[in-house]
Amino acid sequence: MVKLNRIYTRGGDKGETSLVDGSRLPKHALRIAAYGTVDEASSVIGIARLHTVGEADAMLARIQNDLFDLGADLATPGTALEGALRVLPAQVERLEREIDVMNAELAPLDSFILPGGSPASAHLHLARTVVRRAERLATETAAQDPINPVVVHYLNRLSDHLFVMARYLNDKGRADVLWVPGANR
Repeated sequence: MVKLNRIYTRGGDKGETSLVDGSRLPKHALRIAAYGTVDEASSVIGIARLHTVGEADAMLARIQNDLFDLGADLATPGTALEGALRVLPAQVERLEREIDVMNAELAPLDSFILPGGSPASAHLHLARTVVRRAERLATETAAQDPINPVVVHYLNRLSDHLFVMARYLNDKGRADVLWVPGANR
């Protein structure tokens, strides 16, 4: 477990931060931006959770924990560090199962969805866009420095999960806000 006795260390005062293996990177490095954006996604999910209960809230709680695992994974350079915390395919598979269960109850899509509807759905759409940004940063990081490929799989699936859950929490899609092409010309 992580034990934090002091919040500030002054270690980042010169614009660098430490990775899990002790190496240091500038705070503007892609890897740091990627896991910082994962943290941002978790924070937006936390706001969405203010508007959820039951199984939806439990799923989001698991996702937030997964996102901390994923951030630790991204903060660990390389792919073979002994004992490193890595995101596993089973975590992606769990997302897929949850997507399938929710999606089976949704009204069919006949238009693109505008973010909105219920407060929970609106926040989940925001979280989905932050996850997409994290995914872009993770793939850009991977082009420069190896990362666990399951990180990208998880982020890709998570954005789908958040989209489906946003619809599910909008009265199973019946209260979705639909895009009307050219409506305001």
